[in-house]
Amino acid sequence: MTRRRSRTNKNCIIMPSVAHHNMAVWLLLALSLSPGAQVCVSSFHIPNNNHHHHPSSQSSVSVSRRVHHISPSSSRSSSQVYSTTNNDNNSNPLSIITKSQPSNRANDLMIGEDSGMYDFEDEKWGALGDAGWVTFFAAVATILTAVIVLWVYPPTGYGDDFVYFLENDVAHGNSHLVTLAFGIVFPIVHSGLASLRPLGERIVGARTWRVIFAFPSLCLSYSWIAYFISHAHDGVQFYDISQIGWVHAMAWMTNFASFLFLYPSVYNLKEVAAVERPKIHLWETGIVRITRHPQYVGQVMWSAAHLAMVGTSFTALTMALLVAHHGFACWNGDRRLEAEHGENFLRIKERTSALPFQAVWEGRQQLPDDYWKELVRAPLILIAVGSIGAYFA
Repeated sequence: MTRRRSRTNKNCIIMPSVAHHNMAVWLLLALSLSPGAQVCVSSFHIPNNNHHHHPSSQSSVSVSRRVHHISPSSSRSSSQVYSTTNNDNNSNPLSIITKSQPSNRANDLMIGEDSGMYDFEDEKWGALGDAGWVTFFAAVATILTAVIVLWVYPPTGYGDDFVYFLENDVAHGNSHLVTLAFGIVFPIVHSGLASLRPLGERIVGARTWRVIFAFPSLCLSYSWIAYFISHAHDGVQFYDISQIGWVHAMAWMTNFASFLFLYPSVYNLKEVAAVERPKIHLWETGIVRITRHPQYVGQVMWSAAHLAMVGTSFTALTMALLVAHHGFACWNGDRRLEAEHGENFLRIKERTSALPFQAVWEGRQQLPDDYWKELVRAPLILIAVGSIGAYFA
């Protein structure tokens, strides 16, 4: 078969957050929370788009949403996980980054974990093969190399062939049908493999299944992202308000805030890279108090911001597909959590809501007076700093 490359008319826009693989933020967390980076701890952008029908040949590539969390080490005791007081009176303001202040759990059920906890003293470089950062970076380098060689790099990878197949054999040149195909194939692969996780882990083990799950998701994410960048201005132009100052500002702020709505499990980088055994965590604090499905809320915000800046039928369809997938993931995620945690999840479900703040205003969830401690933690701080830095980069 003759190898061909797909069309590459690229627009200077932010890439869609396909599922939960925001590699830019993910790598930022990895670099910033590793022991080497912590030693030197001291102290976004929706680009202007002036080319609607004649896109430039360059694209600003930020990477899709989903990052993964650094959890307390396995040696941390349950009393530390469920601590309700803070005995660390360190006056150094940077201590809030190097060691999280525990949440106020006085009104909690005490059946879920304290999300986003981080303690620099628990992090070790370790030797290759240990559950440390050396093994983490080696694992990340290996999987990304495999993605590049087997999928991204045209002379050796099959990503361009896959897109060519969709464009020519399936959609016959209709870019809307191509993104629709991505919006069908990606959820089937991504959510399908997530749903098969219990069976897969019994057969090959939790760490091997994580690699099997991640590889096709990363490949398809890359292809959908690249195709979106190339074709975002295709189809009917419903409106063009991208040059209105306040619209740009609102879109930027919405886009920035969307990156803070991440499910706590995504901070656990070592579990994501299968350096530590991946687990299905049950969280009870942090962003989960506001919404049980922060990833869905963040995706809605992100999609609305991008649709405000690029008002075309192609972008509208792609954003709708992304939101629809995350909407399905709300149901599927609850189902999987109930299967894993049973009654404990149902009790937490009754105290939380999918709609932000619904459980709070209905009195089912009480935010602690010092709730800010649950949000001002190393992963979220670094995501915020990284997003602002990306805007000015």
